[in-house]
Amino acid sequence: MADDFLKLVSTANPAAQQYQNVGSGYPPSTSSQLDPFFDDDEPDSAFGMGRPPNNASQASDLPLARHAAPPAGGPQGWSFDDPLKPIESDIPFNGSGEFHGSPSNTPRSTTPRPKRRWKFPWQKEKQVVGERVIALNNVQANVDFISNYVSTSKYNTLTFLPKFLLEQFSKYANLFFLFTACIQQIPGVSPTNQYTTIVPLGFVLMASAFKEVQEDLKRHRSDSELNSRKAKVLTLNNTFEERKWENIMVGEVVRCESNDFIPADLVLIASSEPEGLAYIETANLDGETNLKIKQASPQTAVFYITCARDRLYTFEGTLDLVGPGGLPKQLRNTTWMYGLVVYTGHETKLMRNATAAPIKRTLVERQVNLQIVFLFIMLLALSLGSTVGSSIRTWFFSSAQWYLVEGNTVSDRAKGFVEDILTFIILYNNLIPISLIVTMEVVKFQQAQLINYDLDMYYAKTDTPALCRTSSLVEELGQIEYVFSDKTGTLTCNIMEFKCCSIAGVAYAEQVVDSKRDESDDPKGGGGWKTFAEMKNVLGSGSSNPFVEVASTSSSSSHEADVIREFLTLLAVCHTVIPEVKDEKIVYQASSPDEAALVQGAELLGYRFHAKTRNFKFSTFASLTPQRKRMSTVVRMPDGKIKLYIKGADTVILERLGKNQRYVEKTMVHLEDYATEGLRTLCLASREISEQEYRQWATIYDQAAATINGRGEALDQAAELIEKDLFLLGATAIEDKLQDGVPDTIHTLQMAGIKVWVLTGDRQETAINIGMSCRLISESMNLVIVNEESSSETKAFLEKRLTAIKSQRSSGELEDMALIIDGKSLTFALEKDLSKIFLELAIMCKAVVCCRVSPLQKALVVKLVKKNQKSILLAIGDGANDVSMIQAAHVGVGISGEEGLQAARSADVAISQFRYLKKLLLVHGAWSYRRLSKLILFSFYKNIALYMTLFWYSIFNNFSGQIAYESWTLSIYNVIFTVLPPLVIGIFDQFVSARILDRYPQLYILGQKNVFFTKTAFWQWIANAFYHSVIVFAFGVILWWGDLKFSDGLDSGLWPWGTTMYMGMLLTVLGKAALVSDIWTKYTLAFIPGSFVFAMVLMPAYAWLTPIIGFSKEYEGIVPRLWTNWVFYLFILLVPPICLVRDFVWKYYARTYMPSSYHITQELQKYNIPDYRPRQEQFQKAIKKVRAVQRMRRNRGFAFSQTENGKQDQARLIRAYDTSKIQPSGY
Repeated sequence: MADDFLKLVSTANPAAQQYQNVGSGYPPSTSSQLDPFFDDDEPDSAFGMGRPPNNASQASDLPLARHAAPPAGGPQGWSFDDPLKPIESDIPFNGSGEFHGSPSNTPRSTTPRPKRRWKFPWQKEKQVVGERVIALNNVQANVDFISNYVSTSKYNTLTFLPKFLLEQFSKYANLFFLFTACIQQIPGVSPTNQYTTIVPLGFVLMASAFKEVQEDLKRHRSDSELNSRKAKVLTLNNTFEERKWENIMVGEVVRCESNDFIPADLVLIASSEPEGLAYIETANLDGETNLKIKQASPQTAVFYITCARDRLYTFEGTLDLVGPGGLPKQLRNTTWMYGLVVYTGHETKLMRNATAAPIKRTLVERQVNLQIVFLFIMLLALSLGSTVGSSIRTWFFSSAQWYLVEGNTVSDRAKGFVEDILTFIILYNNLIPISLIVTMEVVKFQQAQLINYDLDMYYAKTDTPALCRTSSLVEELGQIEYVFSDKTGTLTCNIMEFKCCSIAGVAYAEQVVDSKRDESDDPKGGGGWKTFAEMKNVLGSGSSNPFVEVASTSSSSSHEADVIREFLTLLAVCHTVIPEVKDEKIVYQASSPDEAALVQGAELLGYRFHAKTRNFKFSTFASLTPQRKRMSTVVRMPDGKIKLYIKGADTVILERLGKNQRYVEKTMVHLEDYATEGLRTLCLASREISEQEYRQWATIYDQAAATINGRGEALDQAAELIEKDLFLLGATAIEDKLQDGVPDTIHTLQMAGIKVWVLTGDRQETAINIGMSCRLISESMNLVIVNEESSSETKAFLEKRLTAIKSQRSSGELEDMALIIDGKSLTFALEKDLSKIFLELAIMCKAVVCCRVSPLQKALVVKLVKKNQKSILLAIGDGANDVSMIQAAHVGVGISGEEGLQAARSADVAISQFRYLKKLLLVHGAWSYRRLSKLILFSFYKNIALYMTLFWYSIFNNFSGQIAYESWTLSIYNVIFTVLPPLVIGIFDQFVSARILDRYPQLYILGQKNVFFTKTAFWQWIANAFYHSVIVFAFGVILWWGDLKFSDGLDSGLWPWGTTMYMGMLLTVLGKAALVSDIWTKYTLAFIPGSFVFAMVLMPAYAWLTPIIGFSKEYEGIVPRLWTNWVFYLFILLVPPICLVRDFVWKYYARTYMPSSYHITQELQKYNIPDYRPRQEQFQKAIKKVRAVQRMRRNRGFAFSQTENGKQDQARLIRAYDTSKIQPSGY
């Protein structure tokens, strides 16, 4: 089988045959095996630097494999230096025969389809453990593995009905109305029509179902788009066919080309890069655009694989070859790779970490459920009171009511008591508004649409609008107290820009403002700043780029020009960047965006690194690590001199400088200027090494490189011997480019009372620099840095700082603080006995930054705050490693756009830029919360106001259960006449404008404190409804005292009196809606006054038509008598104003004598009063600079993202490339 696979790869990859030996100089003589699966800098990686290489480069004539360790898990005695067998490329590959099931020779169309495993919603996910045996390209042997079909939808055809009904009837209101609809079906119990509850309930459920279907269809469309993507899959005929992702099976070989998305979990088996390397961008996973290096195994056939698939960043597996054989290793630098599919669909690492979205209940919804319980208790109390009144009438006054046939036995009275309770429950059931739930659903859906269509949150660059995926959470956007944010890709663009540099004591920048040019009088500043163009003038037209093979020029007469050349040469030489030519342009591929920025800066200044030439010979290379904080390389220059080039943090470079340094003081001044602006600084130095010193040191370095145990420490010690007596050339400043508007957004959120916590995988220095540049950490804050090595040390430190802060605050001193904690200390801080102490300290801080945290730790931090604080939390991120954090928070926001969409798909709201969070929360969130609060309270009010009149009427009708209004008219009240005012309030009302909310972010605190939806506000609206019902019923009784005589001599009767009260109450309720509306639009005018006009037209039409068709007999003959009577019009014109005059007087009193903050801003908005708050921007800038300089002098360091654990020999990887070779196609 291994021979077959060798033929397969050799046929598919002509690069294996095209490669020609180029001699001993290439590739290098050292090699190490890299992890082919996941992040190279992951501590748990299966392969490490300390392990000897186990692969051989057959084409380079270097017998590497003879000195290599055997493959992990492989039998001893295998030889990789055996000569390859002849290849018969015309023989097709027939699959693996070493497994159960015969090799498949059938055409692709008849092969079994992969399985889609269905499970019931209550079934737990089956954990697959143990070995997985995969046959290469053998469909029959791999048929038991699941398909690559992925589904993130909430429902399917079978689960929709049970899951939907379960969710809907978990709402107390729907459950209550279902109970009411059931008891209405009991004959002789219901005073109303038996369908007046079940029909509106069905309408409510259908509206909710329509909304759920619409939202889930979006998920289905997204899944369909993903599953329908095409990938190239190897067939049994040695050809590639395009196949949908969902049809890819385990064991198949997939070809991925440049910029292709990877369709499943693959093991890299071959690539176009030297030594089987591949560069992978993990933006979908973690939002980082810098490339990760993977490397293929030298032996690839059939695998026994055991791994923990829920660990996002690591893959530890054993690759066991069935049969002997070897593969050519040195494949050329191209843009394709081959991968073997090992996990598909919901068994992939990404899907294993993408847990099902939890059902989130908002604080308002929980309060509504509680208020419904209160109303239900009130309904039971009213029903019980009415039943007791009916029983008193029956038991004690039955003799006076001889005309009523009533039983006198105990059983009859007990039966009547039960029936009376059910009758009054049905009579008063609409104290709980049946339209409330559907109205809330519709309003939330429309508010989500307003977010989706907001052009202020539309990112034109990527054509990405905001997308509210979970409309049920919109009101919680107005109550957020904590924001948990990722850094890379969320706050920053993950794009580094070369901004400034200091060379020979002179500061250079691309553009220089006049104020910096005028610093020539400063004795320490080294004169004013200069532009890059002026630097090029200093170099002179005769300066040559050492990377271009031209005749050498005479040395520059200026010492400054010599230092500049040395500086730029260092930038273009001391790095790990790989140049690639695409469309006649050089693109720099780097595992660190900082590295690429420095090389691009050198290119900008005329020193382009484009290919390896004979001018420079690299001898040794010492990588940057967090411990070393520097990177160095020894280079033999074109003139034969040997030079050490080094770059790193200023703290480590300055202590290694030699005597007679000319530029230290001036460079330090520039470094402080750069740090003030939040730039990432780096010092550059060099040293010329004599031939004798180099030979002696090279011997020591080679011995260190050959060390098996402790190789990294030995190399560091060897590097220390030569990294001394340096000459300082200058410094660079790189901007970790923030997304537009991030500093202003964070500052505004903090002004709004929102605490921002940044949870990032970056190192501490990087996180602090970014925190300062984005205004999360201000210069006035005292930094509390937790960086301990054990649980006991962490506990002692936290307790000490917490005690000190408490004593300081008890004395009246209030100082803003920022807590900085690294991942190791956070692990200890999240332990049960420390978590409360950590949380108490964190809450006292204005800003919190957690560094080097894992995805699990992000979720644990969010859950810790969620569990112990009664606050609404929001989490925002852009990568798959943020999904757990996003789902743990009350509201999850995903960043979508140029990078991955995994976080956006799992989030409740997706936006394309962090700055849009400001309008999302401060405007849409505040509006939604205020609108929903007013809508819910008004919905309770309008129903209680009408149905309490039935209770007052029960007192007058001897608690007989008689209804005052026609049955269907009661239902129409909720479903038609009063359904539009709550909608217009919930969708279009604005208590202040977006401009005012942006100008005064402190208004957001109203939502955080839940000012508009308190228990007090609820009971005030209930009391107001009681008051209005008493007024309307009292005037109804007074005006109809002794009954009303019509012009035809007949008594008016029950239905004209009840209809008059009904219309009077309807106008009162609509008047209340008009009174509480903060803004009047055309929709407000059409829906509030328009609802009463519509009622005045529909009611007589309904009263005239229904008796004719036999639908309702109560209104027979009522239209000509009631709608022509002056008392009817007097009632509806007189009573509503009397009811509402109290509300108007209270509103005037509250605004005049007890104004709230939003009342004042409403007047500022109405009269367009300018903002006269004093401006102190210039003063604040001066203070900011002074404090930044002071801080940098105390804690100066360089934050440089680079591979940290030393498990990759990056020098070897860089030297393995030869960009001057022609790249093969791979076919």
